[in-house]
Amino acid sequence: MERVVITGMGVISPLGNEVESFWRNLKAGKSGVTAIDKFDTTLHKTKIAALVKDFNAEDILGRKEAKRLDPFCHFAIAAAEQAWEQAKLTPETVDPERLGVYVGSGIGGIETLIHNIDTFRARGPRKVSPLLVPAIISNMAAAQISIKYQAMGPSMSPVTACSIGNTAIGEAFRLIRYGGADVMFAGGAESSISEISMASFENATALSTRNDDPSAASRPFDAGRDGFVMAEGAGILILESLSHALRRNAPILAEVIGYGASSDAYHMVSSHPEGKGAYLAMKSALRDADISTNEVDVISAHATSTEIGDRSEMQAIKRLFGTDAFKVPITANKSMTGHLLGAAGGVEAIALVKSLQEGIIPPTINQEQADPFCDLDYVPNVARQTDLKIGLSNSFGFGGHNAVIVLKVPGTTRSL
Repeated sequence: MERVVITGMGVISPLGNEVESFWRNLKAGKSGVTAIDKFDTTLHKTKIAALVKDFNAEDILGRKEAKRLDPFCHFAIAAAEQAWEQAKLTPETVDPERLGVYVGSGIGGIETLIHNIDTFRARGPRKVSPLLVPAIISNMAAAQISIKYQAMGPSMSPVTACSIGNTAIGEAFRLIRYGGADVMFAGGAESSISEISMASFENATALSTRNDDPSAASRPFDAGRDGFVMAEGAGILILESLSHALRRNAPILAEVIGYGASSDAYHMVSSHPEGKGAYLAMKSALRDADISTNEVDVISAHATSTEIGDRSEMQAIKRLFGTDAFKVPITANKSMTGHLLGAAGGVEAIALVKSLQEGIIPPTINQEQADPFCDLDYVPNVARQTDLKIGLSNSFGFGGHNAVIVLKVPGTTRSL
């Protein structure tokens, strides 16, 4: 079996549109949540979100191509370009038939869909874009990356809701491990902050309405939480077989050593109250990595800032880790980024790589009121410097989809 390493990363996020600015703001405990300025929120209960800022798709794609694609594709292509460049890949250094793309989106091109529905109602069917369908389908981010980089290997768009990023990374890891590819783009992208999606989540009472204090709205594990905060962006990684990376002297950022997936088999939108699916996915990931719970130095929690979700995940961690659960630090990136839905896993994987590299655990901000059901170490409010070797990242999605990955910093006991 091949060992699998990460050689490139790219991010578009509410905290920055490249890895270093994103990481700098994350470890500083900065919130990316602000008032929504992309549409009129007068009739909405929630008026805040974590929006991508200072991003111009035309700078990357050109005017014509940017106009043809939905913003979720803009984000994905921009993040993929960063990852490709960091990995120092060129068409000459990778066989196109051994280069693949596993990149998904939870909702796909909803902005393009809404725009064309409005156009249809106002101006009739002849004014609907002939590119509407290809622009909205969720596989188009993977397709466009494949086209741009002539990736002729396996390509797919996993649709596992908010666990998409980890599903993509985990399945790409498996593919490379068993010889199905040399290099893979993996991650997720999302751009779904729209009037209709916000209204749906609002009516489900899932979103925070802390409109007067946006930066304090996303507060995983805190007793004062009142829902999650929608976010947008993309997180794309380059996964590569170790042998291929060494042959071309590629930068090795981290190693993927385990992946586990499961289903709650419980409810359309609610986490299993005892965290059974989360427990099974984490257990499977650690078994795949051939490590025990006391070897995990940090957990990047899914932690959306909903009461049932946070408590379910904590029960799963306690069941699996036992007394070790009180020793391992847990961080919740969504306290700062908001919930990037299908892009969350990819973005949080990038954060975990940086954390392992620098020995810094980003804080879980907005920790003010202790929730008696969430009593572990959440690295409250201030980043922590510590020795880190192995990290576990959780991602869970609507429908009960669970995906967990285990990452290791190079140069530890499992040395490269």
